[in-house]
Amino acid sequence: MSDSESVDPEEVRHVAGLARVDLDEAEVERFADQFGDILSYFDALDEVPETDREADLANVFRADEVREGLTQAEALRNASDSEDGRFKGPRVG
Repeated sequence: MSDSESVDPEEVRHVAGLARVDLDEAEVERFADQFGDILSYFDALDEVPETDREADLANVFRADEVREGLTQAEALRNASDSEDGRFKGPRVG
């Protein structure tokens, strides 16, 4: 591991246990090093200077427009199953 933060191998074992992943000792050590490197990258991001932020976003959506929709029969035309004018799906139990 470089000058990155050190990650305790026991933490790696704990996370692996939560994920139900079996790791041998070599993998635990390798992941501890890799996690330490990742944490150091986050530290490097903290050192990036802030810049002036861009203006708030403006609404770029079109205005709502009322138009003719489907009839009930048209909407149900391709339904695999319907009942009483409604879509029918499998029962959720």
